Amino acid sequence: MQAHILCSRQTLASAALFASVAFTPATLWAQGASGNVPNDYYRAELVILQRLVDPAGIEEQMANKSVEPVEEAGKTLWVERESGERVTELNLVPRNQLHLGGAANRLERSGNYRVLASAGWYEAFPPDYEGEPLRVAIGDWLAESGQRAVEGQITIDRQRYLHVNVQLNHWAVSDDPEALPAEPETPPQAEPVAEFSDQDTGNTLDSEARDSAAEGAVTADEFRPAPVELVTWIRETRRMRSEEIHFIDSPTVGVLVFFKKIEG
Repeated sequence: MQAHILCSRQTLASAALFASVAFTPATLWAQGASGNVPNDYYRAELVILQRLVDPAGIEEQMANKSVEPVEEAGKTLWVERESGERVTELNLVPRNQLHLGGAANRLERSGNYRVLASAGWYEAFPPDYEGEPLRVAIGDWLAESGQRAVEGQITIDRQRYLHVNVQLNHWAVSDDPEALPAEPETPPQAEPVAEFSDQDTGNTLDSEARDSAAEGAVTADEFRPAPVELVTWIRETRRMRSEEIHFIDSPTVGVLVFFKKIEG
């Protein structure tokens, strides 16, 4: 197990070195493409990886770990729906234009890693910048619980240096049928309004109609998702220097980070 992880880390280091020498500047998008580059303008790049190891061989057992829900994300970075459709609110750069694109390709070819997401975008990060959390939901679809295997958020701030805060959870369906869901959903409110609104008139349905609809409703327990257990997580904030590749990882999930300062 340890030898396998060591080999994986060596592969990662090799891929990162390749990326650092094979970089070709990408065409700027948005403001950058027109030549009007704002101050403190960067291309931010994130590659999220899954290390292909047997979860049963991981020494850091976290199935019974208490997980506090992450705060509501401000923007969607990379969310894959059940259908496989990718949703994002950012203007992402094609993977073949990323500085980390070569590293991502080499890691996949090594057979030790699976690239779950490779995202890059242009944004201004001025001093004292407080970024919105960026939501992530990627990896295998856990049909039993209706979610992706890797979920969480990534936040970018800037003080004197750029800082990246990663909060990702790696989930698996529990083998224990008696286990409770790791993150139980909030019970529905007693007076749902939007669900029973008359969209044609904009008026709310009368109380008799609401009562009739409520009689046919099922309780939350009847549709309670299958329990999931935590495999590993990342809870880390790292200071970043531009033009350097950084790696934040857990035994099964890792994030490559790179910032390129765009000069006018």
